[in-house]
Amino acid sequence: MIEKSLRPIKRTLTSAHAIVECMKIEGVKHVFCVPGESYLPIMDAIHDEPSIKLISARHEGGASFMAEGYAKSSGKPGVLMATRGVGGSNLTIGVHTAHQDSTPMVVFLGQVHSQFRGREGFQEVDLDQYFRHIAKWTVEIRDAKRVPELVQRAFRVAQTGRPGPVVVSLPEDLLIKESVMAFGPPVRRPTPSPSSDEVGDVEKLLQSSESPLIIAGGGVKASEAEGALKQFAEKYKIPVMASFRRHDVMPNDHPLYLGHLGLGTHKSILETVQQSDVILAFGTRLSEVTTQDYSIITDEKKLVHVDIEYDSIGKIYQPDIGIVADLKEGLHALLSINLLSSWEDWAVTRRRVYENVTSLTNKDVDNHNFHTQIIQTLQAQLPKNAILTNDAGNFAGWLHTFFQFTERNTYVGPTSGAMGYGMPAALGTKLAHPHRTVLSLSGDGGFMMTMQEIETAVRYNIPIISIVFNNKMYGTIRMHQEMHYPFKPIGTELGSVPFTELAQSIGANGYFVRTIKEFELAIERAVKSDKPVVIEIESDPNQISVSSTIEEIRNQHK
Repeated sequence: MIEKSLRPIKRTLTSAHAIVECMKIEGVKHVFCVPGESYLPIMDAIHDEPSIKLISARHEGGASFMAEGYAKSSGKPGVLMATRGVGGSNLTIGVHTAHQDSTPMVVFLGQVHSQFRGREGFQEVDLDQYFRHIAKWTVEIRDAKRVPELVQRAFRVAQTGRPGPVVVSLPEDLLIKESVMAFGPPVRRPTPSPSSDEVGDVEKLLQSSESPLIIAGGGVKASEAEGALKQFAEKYKIPVMASFRRHDVMPNDHPLYLGHLGLGTHKSILETVQQSDVILAFGTRLSEVTTQDYSIITDEKKLVHVDIEYDSIGKIYQPDIGIVADLKEGLHALLSINLLSSWEDWAVTRRRVYENVTSLTNKDVDNHNFHTQIIQTLQAQLPKNAILTNDAGNFAGWLHTFFQFTERNTYVGPTSGAMGYGMPAALGTKLAHPHRTVLSLSGDGGFMMTMQEIETAVRYNIPIISIVFNNKMYGTIRMHQEMHYPFKPIGTELGSVPFTELAQSIGANGYFVRTIKEFELAIERAVKSDKPVVIEIESDPNQISVSSTIEEIRNQHK
């Protein structure tokens, strides 16, 4: 007999109110959107629900990054709304980012009236078909009675297995229809464990290893298994590397942390992977960037791949042992293996290599470039639990190389490489963690793509800090131009934009800095500010990356 508390709750509601009820069941606190007439009934239902706050953005792309950043930093699904084909098209970048970054997100899109479907109605797009390739699941709801079933399924699909975005298309006439709605309980994520045979196989494989290495990815973060990862690494003295833009999966100052597998990773750090004989891939899909164009995991290496999603295992590399498991449960199970560790010297040697590349003495900083001094200042002045977000761009190379993430859940970045991500993602992150300092880093190219959301931050009083490295160019692309077509830049030079003045004109604090002393003062004030802050840094356009100047790249072709 089913207990009374577990029986579906039935109520007569409009479809719009039923959607909001599903949000309440899942504990949704914030919904991000650009308003649209096609889903006004949902907005009205949110207005009447005090537990949910609507955040109205300036552009659907910005709203999508806010929802994605909120979800990535909180572990809860980001909820996003927009109208028909035009709003849906604008937020596509956030859906793609959530898909590649395995971020739980539920997107509600208003659709044209059911009677107008198939007539190329105003702003009509087959939204469920349009998003099918980049979403985990898509659906158009046509029957009011099925709203709870399909919306609760959307939240379940978004959060279970490999998390990802789900898109729900809602014909506008559906939203005002009433029905008896039956609601189920909130989603509870399954947490499968390895079998005893699988654990035994890992033990046997490691017994013959001389240089094992863990590559830890987003699955560790999604299952909140950072502590279990650290415990496993320490017990068996197996070193850890972070997959692309998952820096905070292991404390960077830990003796067993050996670096980050990202864009521009120093070749001596990559040699650690090349010298390993067994790779334990924990919660990573072994992406193109992490594997350096699929080059550093070679056939002679043994591979153990543990992931929550069976489709991820063997998708790129056929593992010697493939295990479908929640990473926290999987790591706890692997703590039972019986090994006599003989890898401490291997870990110490490779840690020393990592430190030689990433550690800077005061003398080094004095002789180094401005960007490195900026990162060292952030390291010194930000609270240890501050959360950093960033756009795509070469400026991020200094952050990724020199900043030490020493606590879990302190980094939010797009593995999709989306420009314009950093600042809007910081807004979502700050709403998820209102009592922590949240700071974004952007280049002038990426920041300009979504800088209108500074007004959103001002309007809702979301006090984030936005750092803009302004070199008046699309720097990453300019670097590639100089590498492949030297002395022939085209399309990458940008005009002068007074970001500081623009920020001040819409109610944020703005600082323009040229020296490290000016930056130190600006960041000190920004951390204490109760308003959004933009710090614009005048950057040398010649210093195109951590390792090269434009002049040096050109000299290679002379």
